Amino acid sequence: MTRNEARDIADAGFAHIAGDAELVGALLAQSGSDVTGLRAMAARPEFSVFVLDFLLEHDQRVLDFAQAAQIAPQRVQLARAVLGGGDPW
Repeated sequence: MTRNEARDIADAGFAHIAGDAELVGALLAQSGSDVTGLRAMAARPEFSVFVLDFLLEHDQRVLDFAQAAQIAPQRVQLARAVLGGGDPW
């Protein structure tokens, strides 16, 4: 997986979160920010990792996102590893 593919997955993950009020609330609570602050955070490169970490915190979040994005759930973890520079397994 390339960094661009990983960022695309993170972007799709953020769009998925944005479409669910419950997930938006949880993301805002975790970020400690409001909507305006979250928009500012979204412009930073590390935001992609934050989004993927948020999704990966709960199995059901990953499964729901993967199903909506029509990707294997393992690709979310792989994207996180690629963007974070860590070992995916």
